[in-house]
Amino acid sequence: MREPARWHTTGFHFWSKPARCGELLTRVHDSDDIDDLSGAPSAAPAQEKPMGFFQHLEELRWTLIKCAITYLVFAAAIGFFLKEFNDLLLWPLTSVKADFPQLTLDLGTTTIMEGFTVVLQLCFLGALAPAAPFCFFFVAQFVAPALTKKELRMVVPTCLCAFALFLMGAAFSFFLLVPSTLRVAAELNQLFGFITRWTPGSYYSLLSWLTIGVGAAFEFPLIIVLLVYLRILQVATLRKYRRHAIVAIFVIAAVVTPTPDPFTQTMFAGPLYVLFELAILAGAWVERRRLAET
Repeated sequence: MREPARWHTTGFHFWSKPARCGELLTRVHDSDDIDDLSGAPSAAPAQEKPMGFFQHLEELRWTLIKCAITYLVFAAAIGFFLKEFNDLLLWPLTSVKADFPQLTLDLGTTTIMEGFTVVLQLCFLGALAPAAPFCFFFVAQFVAPALTKKELRMVVPTCLCAFALFLMGAAFSFFLLVPSTLRVAAELNQLFGFITRWTPGSYYSLLSWLTIGVGAAFEFPLIIVLLVYLRILQVATLRKYRRHAIVAIFVIAAVVTPTPDPFTQTMFAGPLYVLFELAILAGAWVERRRLAET
């Protein structure tokens, strides 16, 4: 009785006692899996071992390094195009100068090192907005293995909404709130007969505070929706305490806006209240969808 063929595999070399080389090559060519040639079942892929504590720290370290490198690259790019970037940031002041041609609103330094301070301020604060999406992406890569599929589907929309809300707040502040604040300050100087001596440091500090502060304040509706999604907050509670929310919004407007005039505060509080109402509608949609799934 003829002995059945026995197959042995090592790397890319195959041996069989009774089979010829041509027959072997034909059988290997016709097979999709080498294990099928021996009749043995294919082995299941080995599962990855869970990462240890120090491996997580190493991943976190590289995530922070990538975020820092991205931030420094954008800061260096702004430093390379510093003149053009500075001309862009002077737009609110230029628009106010057109309304008050009799006032001298040119910026002037009062200390020797103020110019260097302004350069650092422009580079490092200006790199926040362009570097933020990349940093969000790197952090999402780090957190993704610990999330479920349902949670992963929420990461990208949440990051996009957060970035869009921040840009909306920053644009609102840059094109409306900052010129309004400068206009009120110029009117007060004209009323009291003060000599206007604004420095680059004070101007860019005001611009940075309003732009970043208002951009961060525009994130609060997203926080409300996330709290509703996590079942920490209910839409009924938001509707019940709507009047308290209006008072809190005006308090936030009073803290963020540097001028005490009610016009500027109302200009800032109005969009915040609209976002609050939109957050209630989005939270109600989240609750309805949760009930439909159950």
